[in-house]
Amino acid sequence: MEVISLQSGSSGNCVFVRSGETCLLFDAGISGVKAESRLAEYGHNIRDCQALVLSHEHSDHICGVGVFHRKFGLPVYANLRTWNATRAKPSTGRIERAKHFVSGETFQIGSLRIETLRTPHDAIEGVCFVIEDTDSGQRFGLLTDLGHVFSGLQKVIGTLDAVLIESNYDDGMLRHGPYPQHLKNRISGKGGHISNDDAATLLDMRDARRLQWACLGHLSDHNNSPEVALATHRQRHGNRFPIFCADRDGSTQMPVIKRDAIAFHVAAGAY
Repeated sequence: MEVISLQSGSSGNCVFVRSGETCLLFDAGISGVKAESRLAEYGHNIRDCQALVLSHEHSDHICGVGVFHRKFGLPVYANLRTWNATRAKPSTGRIERAKHFVSGETFQIGSLRIETLRTPHDAIEGVCFVIEDTDSGQRFGLLTDLGHVFSGLQKVIGTLDAVLIESNYDDGMLRHGPYPQHLKNRISGKGGHISNDDAATLLDMRDARRLQWACLGHLSDHNNSPEVALATHRQRHGNRFPIFCADRDGSTQMPVIKRDAIAFHVAAGAY
């Protein structure tokens, strides 16, 4: 399974996932020009994607929906409440092919099965995703805009071969930073984002023995940095699996997710 983050952060989010002949985009928070050119750098044509799947209606995840649909011919998948909120935005424009999934349920596009998990993020009905290759059983978690560490999240991570996980802010940088208090409260509250420490705790467990790598995403521009986030995680995890950060302003190609992740870790003596 191939994963490319085309951008990850408050200025825009879009993730490409491919397995065999099935290619999907998750979220459209960047321009069509950026998405097309960044995918082309890795030898992919955006018009070969079978669908665009939306997590929630915040602008850093949906501002490019109309262009992705009309220019590149991508059908849009979203839960009904997210779709109604998205199409109500004037910037969305005309959408002719939209399909609706039920949050908490699973649907399939080509060889990829998409599990949807409802999140407590402060969207109308936000979800995150686990994408599974039905041929190989490889499982990738796209876990951002989580709100807080909710029940069942650790169990899900224990089933993954790789994960792009939100690691939005450093507690000290947020607490002492320039944001007004109401915004600090929103970010660290039940409907905001999870911190470096929260994300590190989620990954710091023996149940995560399948993980081949973890990518830290949706880092805050003002309340975090790749250096701080990586230091927090490496202090907790050591070298049990590779950890890196998704670029806030550009693309990041992730290692190909291989088969037999559990056997890989046992052979490497990771646990």
